Order: sequence, then structure tokens, then C-alpha cells
Amino acid sequence: MAAPSKSGLDKNNKYDRQLRLWGDHGQTALESARVCLLNVTATGTEILKNLILPGVGSFTIVDGNKVSGEDVGNNFFLSKDSLGRSLAKVATEFLAELNDDVSGDFLEESAENLLQSNPDFFTTFSIVIATNLSERTLLLLDELLWEKGVPLLVCRCYGFIGEMRLVVKEHTVIESHPDSAHDDLRLDNPFSGLRQYCDSLDLANMTKKEHSHTPWLVILYKFLQTWKEEHDGQVPQNYKEKNQLKVLIRQGTMKKEDDAHEEEENFEEAVQHLNSALVPTSIPSEVLKIFEDSACCQLNSESKPFWILAKAVKDFVQIHGSLPLRGTIPDMTADSERYIKLQNVYREQAGRDVEDVMQHVQRLLQEIGKGPNTIAEKDVRLFCKNASFLRVVRCRSLAEEYNSATANIAELGMCLEDEEGDDVIFYILLRGVDKFYEEFNRYPGWYNDQVESDIIKLKACIVKLLHDWGLPPTVKDDFVHEICRYGAAELHSVAAMMGGVAAQEVIKIITGQFVPINNSFIYNAMKQTSKTVQL
Repeated sequence: MAAPSKSGLDKNNKYDRQLRLWGDHGQTALESARVCLLNVTATGTEILKNLILPGVGSFTIVDGNKVSGEDVGNNFFLSKDSLGRSLAKVATEFLAELNDDVSGDFLEESAENLLQSNPDFFTTFSIVIATNLSERTLLLLDELLWEKGVPLLVCRCYGFIGEMRLVVKEHTVIESHPDSAHDDLRLDNPFSGLRQYCDSLDLANMTKKEHSHTPWLVILYKFLQTWKEEHDGQVPQNYKEKNQLKVLIRQGTMKKEDDAHEEEENFEEAVQHLNSALVPTSIPSEVLKIFEDSACCQLNSESKPFWILAKAVKDFVQIHGSLPLRGTIPDMTADSERYIKLQNVYREQAGRDVEDVMQHVQRLLQEIGKGPNTIAEKDVRLFCKNASFLRVVRCRSLAEEYNSATANIAELGMCLEDEEGDDVIFYILLRGVDKFYEEFNRYPGWYNDQVESDIIKLKACIVKLLHDWGLPPTVKDDFVHEICRYGAAELHSVAAMMGGVAAQEVIKIITGQFVPINNSFIYNAMKQTSKTVQL
């Protein structure tokens, strides 16, 4: 095999930390992505910064405005020498300096005009990021991208408040990387290879060295069989029974003659791992929902590979009663020979399960008229390994959210009942700000001498909005006053925070790894709190 090129080694060193997170295939997806940013704001440039540094393929900035003093004051990617120049061009130049691997482009045009003159422009990107768009323009963009299946991320900072909304019709996740997951050991229902290997080892006739170097998984299997023989084939069902099994395991250790209290480390590991190792083998509820999804049950020539693979695994489960084996085991105290043999037992069974699922995939591809090479074996292997962690995220469109008949009124009503403790109140206030802008073509509090009068006007906008939702007009004056006091100012510290959060969600969408939010995120910098809510 040829040695890696110097440039390849340099890139591995450069992106080492993120490669550990999402792997080579995730990095490849990131480097192939095309991102579009609408409007140069401190929030927008912070989002791009956090995408450019890890090596996103390319970015394009769309903004028809010139650099103003206000822009320079709150955006680290602009300087006073940029005053009067194109915002899009200057920001692109500064951002492009962050990473030579990333190409940047710009368009001196407003998003509003571009939507009218060349709407297809937006459909060529992997994801579109919108900052500081008017409600009318945002809804037009939403309608276009929703129809074309292009993800949209809306983000803005308003004083001490940050707001983000992800709009994606359907996002499937194979590698969700759960924070905590039990090892797939199948001790409650061992497969034939595991039974054969464990039964081939005789703890009673081992030497002291062999006894102390037997993998704890084998030890637990052995004592579990003894337990089942005495309990009608049942595994321990409760805390008391599991403790009784732990006592049996500890009694099975070989004590040293000079220290009757010292226990073998591998036996103690068996005791420590007993609770997690005996978690019943089952199919997670989220995976069952995927199996029952119409996209899984009704495949056609337009079906995505995810749904074809999901149906193949579903057919596998109907035959075998469980998901494909993950094929990995945790580290444990053991000699290399026994550990590797045990590891191979799991790997070989996982390989057989992959072959079985692959046969189902080939059959399904033939049934829907797709070629046999549409889905590669490596993709089947990845899918089977992560079958317990599959996720599907379907957000609502902005059109649904902004329509009074389809808005999530229940969630909004709950936040009004607890204004002091629920950050969703700021969502209502910012929706009122949008209505204010529509009516007066400026944001409340832009002019210091109009703050007091704007409070009255903004409250009227909010009351009308609540009336349309059928909710009581109970927003406190203090909140309205605070929003007017912000005067639509964008604080860089808040923008930096939101830029990191938003970039993280973009990377999730691009790489198809980890689970993105569904669908709104609200950040309260005053209290350092945040909330995710479906709107």
C-alpha cells in the first residue's frame, strides 16, 4: 500500500482533533460542502469562522450593503479601513485568510433582490445561513428552500438575546454518537459463537494465571448460566437478585494463600460491569418509530439509501428478533490470546449479520429498480454498527410556524404562564419586533428619543400577535422596555456564543452525524440560560 502523501499527513495533523470526532468520512463531507451566508453581521461572520477553521469546502457571502461605522464597531472581521467598501467583499477577504484550504466568494446583492432575479442561486448550496432578514424575505426563502430540500439555518442576536431556527424537511442520522450507550454483549440471549467459545473454557480446571486472565465477560457468562439453571432459565430481574449473583462471582475467585482477602481483578470487573452487561437486548423506541415510518414501509425508486437500509434491517429483525450485532467489546483485564479470540467471536458474528442485511438490501434494490451497486457494503456495515442509534429529524417549515392556524400555540401558552423562568418569552418578543419592522421599516429603539413611544408601539404589535394566536396579552412591560432598550444592537460576545452554537448545527447537517436541534434555540445572555423548543 502506498504511503500517505506529505500533504495528506499535514491535513491529518491540521484537523486531528475534529477527525477524532467525525472521522475521515465526516471530514470529507465537510470539505465537499458549499455554504451560503446571507448578510454580513457579527453573528454571520462568527458562524462562518467556525466553519472555515475546520475546513468547510467553500463559502459565499451575499450582501449588497457597504461597511458602516456600526459594522466596524461590533464585527472583528471588519476594520475602519473598510469603511465605505463592500461588506460582502471585505468580510470574504478577512475570512478567507483563516484557512488556505477553503475558497471564499461573494455577491454584492441583497437577498431580497436575488430571490426575485435568480432564485435558483440558493438551491446550489449544501446549506443556507440567514441573518437579519425581514420576515417577508425569510418566508420567501423558506418556501423556496423547503421545496428544493435545501437546509436553512436562521440565526440572529438582538441585544442580550440569541435566537436560532433550523429548517430541514428531513434529516437522517446514522452516526448519532449518543453520550452514553450500553455495550452490545447479548449475554441475556447469547449467539451460538459466544456460547461455543465460553463453553470451551473451564474455569474450574484452570491454573491460577489462566483464571486471573480470563475476560470478565466470559466469567459473567459462566456464572449467569449457573444462575439460570437454578432459576428456571431466567436472568436476574431486580437489584436483590443481581447482588446475589455478584456474591456468587466473588466467591468464585482463587484467593492467594498469603492474602485471603485479595480478589482477582477480572472477577471484580465482572461484578462492576454486571448491571450494564445484563441490560436486556431490545430495539430502542426511536428505531421502532423509524421501522414504522411510511418512508421505510413504502420504498420506491426515489427512496434515500437510509430508508432502504432501514427496511433491510427491519426485515433482518423480523427474522432474528434483534438488531445486527454491533461487533465490539470493551477493554478488559485478560491475556492477549483470550481477549483477541473473544473479540473475533463478536466481529465474526457482526460480519455474518452484515452479510445477511446486505442480502436484504440487494433484494430491495432489485424490487425498486435500482442497481446492485447503489449501496456499498461499507455503508451497510456502518449502518448495522449504528443500528441502535439511528435518528430522523423532521422540522416544521417557517410557513407552518408563522401561520396562526398551524403555530405551536400550546408551547407558547406555557411560556406565558411562567414569564420569569421560560426563555421562550423572548421568541414572542422578537416576533413582535419583526411585526414592528414590517410596519415602521425600522427596529424599536433605534433612535434614543423614540424609545418611550416605541415601547407603546411594540407592545401593540405583541398584543396583536398574541390575539392572532388566541393567547392572553400578558407580556410584562419590563420585557418590552428591555427589547426597545436594545435598539437591535448586536453584541459581539453574544454573537460569538451563537456563532459557535450555529456552526455546530451546520456541521451536524453537513456530516450527517450527531443529532441536530428540532427546531429552535433561544439563548438568554443575561442569565446564561438557553432552551430548545419545537415551534
